[in-house]
Amino acid sequence: MKTITTTELETLLSTDETLNLIDVRETDEFAGGHIKQAKNVPLSDFSAKVDELDRTKPIHVICAAGGRSMNASAYLDSLGFDVINVDGGMLSWTGETV
Repeated sequence: MKTITTTELETLLSTDETLNLIDVRETDEFAGGHIKQAKNVPLSDFSAKVDELDRTKPIHVICAAGGRSMNASAYLDSLGFDVINVDGGMLSWTGETV
């Protein structure tokens, strides 16, 4: 499974605002601050919503620190998705949040 740093993610987002970014934190965590382009798909609902994910381009997965996104990324990888885990999660994110 591929991984990137939050710095690499920030660079990618500066050149591609349509990047497929999934934030697997719970709804209340997401509401407390998230990356503008991120779509919230909480890990607790993840398996039920997997069919709604866009398979046409790579999926970048982020959480608070990296553990939940690693689990979600491994699951997506097992289903044949092109997935990239964001190491360090939102705790390492230094970019803008909304």
